[in-house]
Amino acid sequence: MHADYEAPVLPARKGGSMGQPVVHFEIIGKDLERLRSYYSELFGWEIDADNPMSYGMVQREGNLSAEGIGIGGGIGAGPEGYEGHVTFYVEVPDVEAALAQAESLGGSRVMGPMKVMEGVEIGLFNDPEGHQVGVVKSAS
Repeated sequence: MHADYEAPVLPARKGGSMGQPVVHFEIIGKDLERLRSYYSELFGWEIDADNPMSYGMVQREGNLSAEGIGIGGGIGAGPEGYEGHVTFYVEVPDVEAALAQAESLGGSRVMGPMKVMEGVEIGLFNDPEGHQVGVVKSAS
């Protein structure tokens, strides 16, 4: 990709509803500094890792076009020996219920529900083909 690459802005479609929205993405890998630098340079993301876990937060504000599209996300390090993953998180009203439904439809629970910070509960599941998806409930 060129340094001056700009992602296309897709027109909004009328009718229909997304249902539960995708609200967060996550990129986890081995070399945290390299990943942060890579995605920051590639997409112009401002990454704030000023927190105890050094989890690099990518906020919507300041990273999007005037149309206000997109979601926030994070870039973090995995445990020693872990290859990493890319995951999106879907906002749900009840993490346990979402995980139970994912299992009943042929998926498998990876973890959760787990409170990761005040007011935020997450879970992870694999779909029937093994793709990891996150679910999140936040108090805000």
